[in-house]
Amino acid sequence: MPEPDALTDASPISSEEVERGKRALVADGAWASTIGIMAGGVVLVGFALQLGATPFEIGLLAAIPFIGQLAQLPAIGLVQRFQKRRRLAVGLGLAERVMILTLAALPFLASAEAALSLLILGQLVVAVLAATSACAWNSWMHDFLPREGLGAFFAKRLFWGTTVALIAGLTAGVLVDHWPGSDRIHAYSATFAFAAAAGFVSSWFLAQVPEPPMNADQTAQPLLTLIRQPFADPNFKRLLHFLTSFNFATNFAAPFITVFMLKQLELGLGIVLVLWAASQFANAMTIRLWGQLSDQLSNKSILAVTVPAFFLCLLALPFTAHPTRHDLTLPLLALLHLLMGVATGGSALAIANIGLKLAPRGRGTGYMAATSVFSACAAAVAPIAGGVLADWFARRELALLIHWSAPSSRGDFVLLNLQHWDFFFVLACIFGFYALHALSLVHEGEDVSERAVVQNLVLEARRSMRSLSSIGGLRATIAFPYGRLLGQRAAAGAPLRKRASAPSLSRHSEGPSH
Repeated sequence: MPEPDALTDASPISSEEVERGKRALVADGAWASTIGIMAGGVVLVGFALQLGATPFEIGLLAAIPFIGQLAQLPAIGLVQRFQKRRRLAVGLGLAERVMILTLAALPFLASAEAALSLLILGQLVVAVLAATSACAWNSWMHDFLPREGLGAFFAKRLFWGTTVALIAGLTAGVLVDHWPGSDRIHAYSATFAFAAAAGFVSSWFLAQVPEPPMNADQTAQPLLTLIRQPFADPNFKRLLHFLTSFNFATNFAAPFITVFMLKQLELGLGIVLVLWAASQFANAMTIRLWGQLSDQLSNKSILAVTVPAFFLCLLALPFTAHPTRHDLTLPLLALLHLLMGVATGGSALAIANIGLKLAPRGRGTGYMAATSVFSACAAAVAPIAGGVLADWFARRELALLIHWSAPSSRGDFVLLNLQHWDFFFVLACIFGFYALHALSLVHEGEDVSERAVVQNLVLEARRSMRSLSSIGGLRATIAFPYGRLLGQRAAAGAPLRKRASAPSLSRHSEGPSH
């Protein structure tokens, strides 16, 4: 790692230093992707369940990353005051990794209850450190990365990050399900230790990246002033209404999908992680298609297809084991995860695009800050509310029967049987269709029918599938152009083009919520 005095260099950065820095950022992204997978998401839920977590505590763990995101707001002032962004990003990142390594020791505590409390507290510290570090990192990268070739750079970084994350996730599943020791909970110590070690390597690579000097004359408007700006725009207020209801609906049930599969369906953690990997694969492989559609059609029309598709998949989850788990349960779960991966990819892309499109020129900071604050608050409240309701639903059951009686036979046929976690998916679907109603009130421009979106999606998929007949085509399906995610606004006076948004400049993936 460079010496502290070398962490801020006011001299111009040469093209050779830029190229070395970009290579270091690719390695940083690959190693950092391991953190969210091996110390978060599905693995974190499994760890908490092993410690005896209640549904409320699972909901709290799911809410913490979103609560932590709010730390980016005061972090803006910290970055502008300190100005040495590399020191902040690397130093806070190292502190985050140390905390993860500390959490690896929790299974060795005598009290599981104390270990669980420390796990929740530790996750809050990790989330705040990660969010504050990300704020410095975003500002640093904005000044360091040249605009030319940015798409190719992110294509490479995201490819390696996704690849390593999938390998890490599957490795964690095998490690937990086939732990050689007698106490499986110690396997989670190993996964957290591996995540921390990968994080230290990531920080080492990040410290190799040069930092251009920050403009000392930059001043920030007061936060409340920035956030109040969108409320003078009626159409953007309707967009905030949609984003708030959408994030509440998705996060009301999504964190408990893992609990549903581990507890109610009694699947192993390895199988759950394989299903997660299938969802991530479908998400990655269809981003290119959604990016092409976002150029051709409206974002609102894409959301009108992907939002109901996602929530209908949630609604279908209880029926994968109806009336009990059977031979088709796993294939059906795999199919639903693939579909949800496709739908969430399109939704995320369209939501990012529509927010950027509706924000007026020159006031994007305030508008995007408002969307982040409201989305994070809704996403944090939803799983906590779900956790509070979990015990109430655990003692309820709803069944619809058909009774048949004849001279020679009689019987009852179960049409519907909802219990415990099943209610979450039904309620999330209801909330989701309310969010769809809120979306219908948003004016983006010329609307395109849902049928046209599906037809164009099929046509784009057919074009992509034709390339699978050759070796070059196979390579193209892996290295698809993430550069299409780099949205640009049209020049002044020119009409806006529907473009895909830039990849999020996040330090590492937090892993799946389910």
